[in-house]
Amino acid sequence: MLWQDAAMKFGLAFANTARFISGEGAARMGRAAEAAGFESVWTVEHIVYPEGYESSYPYSRDGKMPGGGDAPIPDPLVWLAFVAANTTELKLATGISLLPEHHPVTYAKEVATLDSMSNGRVILGIGIGWLREEFAALGIPWQGRARRTEEYAEVMRALWASDDVSFDGEFVSFANLSSNPKPAAGPVPIHIGGHSRASAERAGRMGDGFFPAGGDLAELFDIARQSAADAGRDPEAIEMTGSHPGVLGKDPGAAVEQAVSWGMHRMLVPAYRHMRDTEESMAAFGEQVIVSFG
Repeated sequence: MLWQDAAMKFGLAFANTARFISGEGAARMGRAAEAAGFESVWTVEHIVYPEGYESSYPYSRDGKMPGGGDAPIPDPLVWLAFVAANTTELKLATGISLLPEHHPVTYAKEVATLDSMSNGRVILGIGIGWLREEFAALGIPWQGRARRTEEYAEVMRALWASDDVSFDGEFVSFANLSSNPKPAAGPVPIHIGGHSRASAERAGRMGDGFFPAGGDLAELFDIARQSAADAGRDPEAIEMTGSHPGVLGKDPGAAVEQAVSWGMHRMLVPAYRHMRDTEESMAAFGEQVIVSFG
């Protein structure tokens, strides 16, 4: 399949960082992204920054995440609410939210509120986390975080789907709870982040989408699709999100064509690195890439 045969969606990653951390910055980015034709913005999350951490950040050569403890990372849902209030169609995505660091009953209410008030625009990207010291600071066990993540997603989906819900799991138990408002159009889509085989299998088994931020995307997408088939799910119903450095090069069409051949549905562009002038840079990308290949 060639890129001409499939519509690629484009989103902005690391949206709630750098020059976009303020309310004004969030609003400005949202308006510019929507005007340029971007489909979505994707936020990152860390609740706290443990100074001197020893955990290895999996997406850099030196094992350290960009920035330091004094670099603000606004809460994703609050930041996205500013974007929502200044746009009408732009999708509001967490890419990713550290789900095991949130109580699922509280988080279900927060996510559903944002989705309801934005008319169904939320995509909840989730991950199991990599920063052990952050879990320790929050009093959350490091071991079992993958099982915790999957159970928390199940809890949230149950609370979004109906009222008078009871749940008895390994980490969460409750009886006869209702949480409202509900999401605007059924459960919020949950996309699984991570670039390991386990994350790809998790996406196929229980995700509405998959967002590997690194690794061999073609292979990871295949693993997710096979895992979906093994679980009796439709592999083609899982939305695949990723990035490709070539989309910002001299031949973006070739990059889009290759990404489509992998089965990618949405391509993300790092906002902090490539959208320096906001309106001008986003408009140029929209005219040069989104109009031609989206």
